[in-house]
Amino acid sequence: SRVDSEADSLEIDRQVRELSEAGRPLYEVDGPLLAELAPQLIVTQAQCDVCAVRYEDVLAAVDRYLPVSSTNVLALNPNSLEDVLQDLLRIGQAAGAAESAGRVVAQLRERVERVRGAGGEAGFADTPPRVICLEWLEPLMTASNWTPQLIEWAGGESGLTEAGHHSGYVDWKAIRDYDPQLLIIAPCGFDLDRCIREAQRLPALPGWSRLSAVREGRVFALDGNAYLNRSGPRLVTTLEILAHLVHPDLDIPLQPAERRRAFCRLRTIEGELRQS
Repeated sequence: SRVDSEADSLEIDRQVRELSEAGRPLYEVDGPLLAELAPQLIVTQAQCDVCAVRYEDVLAAVDRYLPVSSTNVLALNPNSLEDVLQDLLRIGQAAGAAESAGRVVAQLRERVERVRGAGGEAGFADTPPRVICLEWLEPLMTASNWTPQLIEWAGGESGLTEAGHHSGYVDWKAIRDYDPQLLIIAPCGFDLDRCIREAQRLPALPGWSRLSAVREGRVFALDGNAYLNRSGPRLVTTLEILAHLVHPDLDIPLQPAERRRAFCRLRTIEGELRQS
């Protein structure tokens, strides 16, 4: 990576903008290692040039370092959970494991329907709570792509974002005016501890303490790197976690590991956000 991931959110955003405006890639492919590995199948992505290696750079590396190979390059570009499930089938087909991929997808679909069915039986769709999910904190960004769909299937109303589109910047005033009843903090690429550290700037924002989510104790940090930002089968676990956060009384089983390491409640104490 050409970006210093240990920098704060604002500096990371500056580095990404600077490299992108200059037309330079954010990541470098280790060409000699690629040649040594001589893969038959490369699974890459064409969804986000910030989150992972650009598709064009993968093709260039294959062309330069594997010129006489028969490497198959499979690029994924999902914008919804259904896209992710279809990608699993595509990967299974490309890897010669179509039958097992089909079984995995069928199991994942059952879990999805269990969440949606539980919410429908409980009647939560009639009064969905307002939800904001922040994917970056400085500057502020709300999570898009598959996240709005997951929030809605979990029984919430996803605010200030649009499903199937890339995440975009949002003004704090817009968030304050929307007044979320549930606020999920999940910066892209950060684990839970890093998320909590980065979230410490939020209580200084004007009107923070008046947000319904803050007053009602419904502010949560989520390990976005593991559970939200990556387009893989774990997004089904993310749906189950979101259902638990949106409607805690919903009977959706969560593994103890998910309860411990995936998310935590945050409260403002002496001007800081602390776990509770």
